[in-house]
Amino acid sequence: MIQNYFKIAWRSLQRNRLLGFINVAGLSLGMACSLLIGLWVWDEFQVDKGLPDGDRLYLVRLTDGAYTSDILPGPLAEALKKDVPEVDKATKFTVWSNDFLLRSGNRFGKKVGLYASADFFDVFQIPVLQGNPGLAIQSPNAIVITRSVAQAFFGNSKAVGKTIQLNNEKYYRVGAVIENVPKNSSVQFDWIVNFSEAEEGWMKTWNNNAFRTYVKLKNGSTQAGAEARMAGLLPRYQTGATAKPILQRLGDVYLYGEYTNGKPTGGRIDYVRTFSLIALLILLVACVNFMNLATARSSLRAKEVGIRKVVGARRLSLIGQFMCESLLLNVFSAGLAVGLVQLTLPYVNPVVDKQLAIDFTAPLAWGSLLVLIGITSVVAGSYPAFVLSVMQPARVLKGALSSTPTGAGFRKTLVVFQFSLSIFLIVGMLIIGRQMHYIRTKQLGLNRQDLLHVAVEGTLRPRMEAFRQELQRSDAIQAVTTAGELPIRIGSTGSLDWAGKDPKTDASVSTMKVGVDFTKTLGINLLAGRDFTAADTSNYLVNESAVKMMKLENPIGAEVTFQRGKGRIIGVMQDFHLSSFHEPIRPLVLSNYPKWTNYFLIKTQPGKTEEAIRVIEQTARQLNPGYPFDYHFVDEEYEKLYRSETLVNTLINYFGILAIFISCLGLFGLATFTAEQRTKEIGVRKVLGASVGGILVLLSKDFLKLVFVAILLASPVAWWAMHRWLQSFTYRIDIEWWMFALAGLLAVAIALLTVSFQSIRAALMNPVRSLRSE
Repeated sequence: MIQNYFKIAWRSLQRNRLLGFINVAGLSLGMACSLLIGLWVWDEFQVDKGLPDGDRLYLVRLTDGAYTSDILPGPLAEALKKDVPEVDKATKFTVWSNDFLLRSGNRFGKKVGLYASADFFDVFQIPVLQGNPGLAIQSPNAIVITRSVAQAFFGNSKAVGKTIQLNNEKYYRVGAVIENVPKNSSVQFDWIVNFSEAEEGWMKTWNNNAFRTYVKLKNGSTQAGAEARMAGLLPRYQTGATAKPILQRLGDVYLYGEYTNGKPTGGRIDYVRTFSLIALLILLVACVNFMNLATARSSLRAKEVGIRKVVGARRLSLIGQFMCESLLLNVFSAGLAVGLVQLTLPYVNPVVDKQLAIDFTAPLAWGSLLVLIGITSVVAGSYPAFVLSVMQPARVLKGALSSTPTGAGFRKTLVVFQFSLSIFLIVGMLIIGRQMHYIRTKQLGLNRQDLLHVAVEGTLRPRMEAFRQELQRSDAIQAVTTAGELPIRIGSTGSLDWAGKDPKTDASVSTMKVGVDFTKTLGINLLAGRDFTAADTSNYLVNESAVKMMKLENPIGAEVTFQRGKGRIIGVMQDFHLSSFHEPIRPLVLSNYPKWTNYFLIKTQPGKTEEAIRVIEQTARQLNPGYPFDYHFVDEEYEKLYRSETLVNTLINYFGILAIFISCLGLFGLATFTAEQRTKEIGVRKVLGASVGGILVLLSKDFLKLVFVAILLASPVAWWAMHRWLQSFTYRIDIEWWMFALAGLLAVAIALLTVSFQSIRAALMNPVRSLRSE
């Protein structure tokens, strides 16, 4: 019986090739879009998954309710092991980028590494290829490297026992080789050395937060139990501490990175949900498009149904035929969709910064594809199967098609739904695009134009001042300074003290170590006082927010106690953004400590950037001959802060255009149906003298009414969704009325262009043929 259904369905599709082609086009595009988003969503959920004992691994955060951070004081890891019985292992490691030069014999190259404490490989159990990483990391003279580093420096020979030099300085013995860290791990590195190799005195204090800490809980211990023990931990070691440690499961760290009142409230999971919804809606639009195209030819199909019922066909057999037609189209569409995905993945992967691929050997991939085909077949084939099959043959053969259940109202509802989604996406495209433009063009409080950075490494470190002085002799360079972190992503914090401080005041401030001419190089406005000079070894610069926190009326000359001990405020900087626009500007204290800076920040003269780069490279090769020269623009780092938002902006543009295109196919189908139904009416009107323009308006106005209804329905939903998205930015644009007006005008224009072809065709038809067709 099923075989007969497919034979009848195949013959029916052959009779309606144009309809079948349009259906396949819409369904395959919708499926391809859903598959691409599905691959991305699946990859997002796989981050930090698969590690042994993953359900016992947690990231430690500190929260005081108002602010939550994963940048922690150095002694916390040991205190957790000592004072919290639920903690089995704890490890800390550096959060700043250690992109060091590795050298072995005549082979060298820069690789990213970490300085980590001894429990690292007890917490992160990465497959071992050679040696014992847990034992190696306990030694200050050993290094653990990944497979890629071992192959790059030692080929296929055994790496354990051989030596690698870091930064042309100390030699380390290779103690172990581990598997490459998976791309979907939030902790990335190529090598690891014992934390003691980078540790200095300030890292052992509780007042300086600059490290990330992970713990493994004991079997049977719970997160709630461990957090209860941690609640009073900090006041034991840090007088006046108000923050408390909390835990976040390792598998949730990547997706739930935003905290409100000490609780995870969002992060990348918001984008995962958004695009999952977009995938579902676009797939639904494709299915709705199928239904609309089915109704466009329903007059012929209804007569077919009537004749088949007269000769004895049962409703069940008719349902089987229509569902088989839908299944055939969906199977063919799925094949095309998979092909489209395979063709587009090489272009999509660079955009999403992933290595997405369909694993044809995985049962999950085939199962997901079958489920996709099954769902779309049922949804897309439901109208012809369950509506046309219930028609009374006598009424259909008499021409009473318009009285069928749901009829025109159902079809119009489908069009309103499609265009509501299209308008929603157009509004999203406009508002997200405006917010990204705002981010790119808003003044940060510092001038990042013509600003580049070079790493302080190798023999440049002891020659920092010589390098700076040499560069400043060039006419192509305005100013040079040094900084511990890039000024647009300051993450380190410290505790500030001053005379008259309220013991209840949270004095945690952002901090960075810099060199002389910092404000001059970055174009930061000084509201009072002056910049650092070489003699200011114990003085500080603060920003407006720090002055407000301390409630100082005359901050210049005020004595404060910070990381380098007691000193005086010599300058007040205008607030500038320390990180992304998602976060408010926090109090900031700068200290003049070039020894602990990691970057040269170099301001070039406008129009002389290439000349400046040549000067920098020449000077760097002279003073640091053992290192390959490398530089980056600060603007590049700024763009990285908004990689997720840029991705959302790009993808919603692509998917929005795709959804609009599929919606237009549905509208085209309805226009075809309407023109067929009103063929005689159009012929009579033309005989009576109606113009082409008049008939065009007659056929188009009904569609425009549907678009206006869609505008009214979609606008409040779009406002709510975009308002909620913008709330994640502390600094954001306002949603204005013209954005919805423009979205509506675009929707109307798209609708007119879509229906105009069929409307003009019907209006130009010879009335003699129109009347004879009846």
